[in-house]
Amino acid sequence: MTQAATPHSSADGRWLDLRLAPELFAADVPVAEGQPACIVVQQGRIVWVGPQDQVPAVYAGLPAHEGGARLATPGLVDCHTHLVYGGERANEFAMRLAGASYEEVARAGGGIVSSVKATREASEEELIAQALPRLDQLLAEGVTAIEIKSGYGLSLEHERKQLRVARRLAELRGVTVRTTFLGAHALPPEYAGRSQDYIDLVCREIMPALAAEGLIDAVDVFCERIAFSLAETEQVFQAAQALGLPVKLHAEQLSNMEGAALAARYGALSCDHIEHLSENGIAAMRDAGTVAVLLPGAFYTLRDTKVPPIDGLRAAKVPMAVSTDHNPGTSPALSLLLMANMACTLFRLTVPEALAGITRHAARALGLQHEQGLIAAGRPANFVLWPVRHAAELAYWFGNKPDCTVVRQGRITRA
Repeated sequence: MTQAATPHSSADGRWLDLRLAPELFAADVPVAEGQPACIVVQQGRIVWVGPQDQVPAVYAGLPAHEGGARLATPGLVDCHTHLVYGGERANEFAMRLAGASYEEVARAGGGIVSSVKATREASEEELIAQALPRLDQLLAEGVTAIEIKSGYGLSLEHERKQLRVARRLAELRGVTVRTTFLGAHALPPEYAGRSQDYIDLVCREIMPALAAEGLIDAVDVFCERIAFSLAETEQVFQAAQALGLPVKLHAEQLSNMEGAALAARYGALSCDHIEHLSENGIAAMRDAGTVAVLLPGAFYTLRDTKVPPIDGLRAAKVPMAVSTDHNPGTSPALSLLLMANMACTLFRLTVPEALAGITRHAARALGLQHEQGLIAAGRPANFVLWPVRHAAELAYWFGNKPDCTVVRQGRITRA
């Protein structure tokens, strides 16, 4: 006898009458496309997945959940976001429509620094209240893990506040959140003209203090001519390495700084944006196993014309992830499926590449490749059931919110 999926209930049992997208499952799952499949969950973990007519007898007594011939995929992973911030920057949208560039907006007092002011002025509770609706939109679309960066505080007090809010969001919604310290995001106003002094503060005081409090999972830098130099970036990486923290990089978004090659030397989890990535950077990322994170939302908002070197990344077999880059200025996006569509239409990813980009490759970009992004026995139960006939529909439709069932960390969180 089957039972209806109920929000906030345990996902333990046999999930029957599912369809699988072969490219999103472990290679050893012997299910042909269109063949009814079953996922068995016990104590919040997947213990078996395969053809429905081959479910081991030992699981026959478990509760049955009716899948309704829906498509099962891994939970989605949003691997690059700036979700916690105060205020919004809708005025910059008008500036860009009038022709202002990214650099011109920043130099006019907009951009990151305007979000720093609003974030510093907001209390922890106010930041939670603002961030929760954004997070909920992503979760409703099947996200089961998300990265949240700091970088709008730019002081010990306010970077701590952002990271504490990110941890609170994880607790409030029961979602996997990886926190990334982005203290080297921009130069705070009080350090105008003193870039080296600020980087020294980040490396000697802010990062060690926040790491000691357990608030940092990874460290990121914005390496760009309007942000921080290659030498300053390396100083931050060295400090992170000394603390045992993995690194990531906002790399080659506006120009080729050869930041990706530097990040690869430090074994970076990912290099993100990478519109101006060089052949040298591609080779370095390939050799280091660094993930290329594509951010089509920012590309779209900035009306950029320089497309990331997809053919080069593909030829080098560099894993490509896709993310929202949710932030108040250059990518106020709250749909990872829309980003998959944009990655296909703007960057010419194939549908399988885009779907891998919002699942297993995105998980790898966060160091979560053994917990998220793939449906396989032994992993936590993080999967989504979609009312679509083909996996390609997930990247095909846009502007709608699919009526999906979400299993996150072994619990039915949306039915």
